[in-house]
Amino acid sequence: QFFGTIAKPAAVVSVVMANPTLMAKALSGIRSTAGNPKDIARDESFWREIQQGYTADRSMINLNNGGVSPAPRVVQEAMKRHLDFSNTSPAYSMWQILEPQREPVRRRLARFSKCSPEEIALTRNASEGLQILQNGLDLSSGDEVLTTTQDYGRMINTFKQRECRDGIVMKQFKIPVPAENDNEIVHLFEKNITPKTKMILMCHMINLTGQILPVKKVVRMARKYDIPVIVDGAHAFAHFDFDMTDLECDYYATSLHKWLCAPHGTGMLYVRKNKIPGLWPLQASNECGKDDIRKFEEIGTHPAANYLAIGDALTF
Repeated sequence: QFFGTIAKPAAVVSVVMANPTLMAKALSGIRSTAGNPKDIARDESFWREIQQGYTADRSMINLNNGGVSPAPRVVQEAMKRHLDFSNTSPAYSMWQILEPQREPVRRRLARFSKCSPEEIALTRNASEGLQILQNGLDLSSGDEVLTTTQDYGRMINTFKQRECRDGIVMKQFKIPVPAENDNEIVHLFEKNITPKTKMILMCHMINLTGQILPVKKVVRMARKYDIPVIVDGAHAFAHFDFDMTDLECDYYATSLHKWLCAPHGTGMLYVRKNKIPGLWPLQASNECGKDDIRKFEEIGTHPAANYLAIGDALTF
C-alpha cells in the first residue's frame, strides 16, 4: 500500500484495505498512473520516496534480503509501540489486551493467502513451521523421506536428527539447473519414490538458485501414492503471487521477515483443516485443542509486539 500511495493518510489506507471494491479501484488507479516499469526504474524521485520508508544503513549495499529484510519504518514503530505498552503491566496489557489482537492478523494473513484463518498459525520463522511438520507427522523406523540436495540445510538436519532418533531414512536427489520443464522435475520426484516413502519435502523457491518448483504438479503426483508433501515457502511468500489453495498442498511454512518485510522472528504455517488433528505440535498443547490450528503456537511466554506488527507490514 505504501508503494502505491506513499503519502496517503493511514486512516484512508485502512478503509481501502478493508473494502475489496475500493481496493480494486485503488489498484486500478495505481496501475494506470504508475507509468512504464522501465521509466519507473530510472525515476530517482520515486525511489527516493520509497527509500524514506526504511531506516536501512545507506553506507552499506545490502544484497541479501533473502535471509532477512529490513522492516519498514512504520513496522518498526508499531512493534516498539506494542512492546512499550506490553511493559506497562505485562500480565494484563500483554495477555489480556495485545494477545487477542493476533486474531485480526491471522485473518489478514489468511485473506492474503486465500485460505481459512483456521488453517493459519503464527510462528517465529519458516524453520519452526517446517520442523512442526517434519517432526509432527508420525514415522516409523525404516520409513523413507524424500527431498533434494538443494533444500535448506536446517531442514536437511531435521531429517538427519530423525534418522538418528527414529531410524528413518532420508533420500535425496539433485534437481537440474535449469530443468528442461516442470515435467522433468515431477518425474525426478516420482522416480525416487519407493514403497517405503512416507513424506516429501520440497521448496517452492530454492534459496540457492531462485528456481521455482512446480508444487501443484508434485502434490498431485504424490497424492496418487498417498504421500504428504511439505512445502518450504520461505522465499516464495510475498515474493511472487500465488494462491495457497490453488497449490493443493496440505502443509506449507514460510518466514514473514523476508519478502513481506514483517518484524524479525515472524513466520506463518499453513495446515489444511482436516490435517490438523493428525499433526503433533512441537510443544505440548491442551488435548481439547487438538483440532485447533492454535495448538502449534504453544511456545510459552512470548512477546505479542512482533506478531501484531505483521499487520502493519501487510498494510505497507
